[in-house]
Amino acid sequence: CSAIDACKTSNGGCSAKAECRRTTPGNRACVCNAGYTGDGIVCIEINPCLENNGGCDRNAECTQTGPNQAVCNCLKGYSGDGKRCAYISLCSQNNGGCSEFAICNDTELTERTCTCKPNYIGDGFKCRGNIFQELLRDSNTSRFYFHLEALSIRDVAGPGPFTLFVPRTDVLNSDPRVKYWIAKGVMPQVLRYHMVGCASLLYNDLTAITNVTSLQGDPIHIGYSQNSLVLNNQAEIILSDAVGRNGVIHVINQILVP
Repeated sequence: CSAIDACKTSNGGCSAKAECRRTTPGNRACVCNAGYTGDGIVCIEINPCLENNGGCDRNAECTQTGPNQAVCNCLKGYSGDGKRCAYISLCSQNNGGCSEFAICNDTELTERTCTCKPNYIGDGFKCRGNIFQELLRDSNTSRFYFHLEALSIRDVAGPGPFTLFVPRTDVLNSDPRVKYWIAKGVMPQVLRYHMVGCASLLYNDLTAITNVTSLQGDPIHIGYSQNSLVLNNQAEIILSDAVGRNGVIHVINQILVP
């Protein structure tokens, strides 16, 4: 007589995911394979994500990849290896995309607000200071700023409001009269002739009036020609409505002479 091997046929009736182990003649035990659970007759794949989020961080997603196997991935707005996930502050990188003159505040995941700092105006993504500061930040108007600084003319740094008609930088650089005016000491009068006090006049406002008085004291005539605003029948406004905290800047293509 020979002992009957209960595991010889059909894995002894055990699950395909189980090991059939001979015990005594004619008997066997069914043991689920690693990664499975059950009585051996029925073996079910273990999903580690069902218990304690699979050992992942609470701000991570557990994804089953096989029997009792899983990967952890941090949720959107967090970074790490999945076992540990840290909140990503949007404001920590490049000021959250806000202006350099704005305050970035994290509000919730993947959200933030941008608010211009005190003494600046704007939507938080673009913030402007007073027009004296803004002159320097634009290459079209920076030369005018340097002339003001050289002559210690800081009228437009005050509370305002002001309207500036600024000759473009290349015009100021190329006009030979500028050196003459500086040498004769009349450059301050020329510069102030481009400034209007007590009013922040946008382009549309200028279309409705014919004259404004400059800080130098002389009037500036405003006309309309070929769909453009022209000052003193010669200087055309080519860029307009650069609004600052204390006024507005318009760029013109010629120097105004009182």
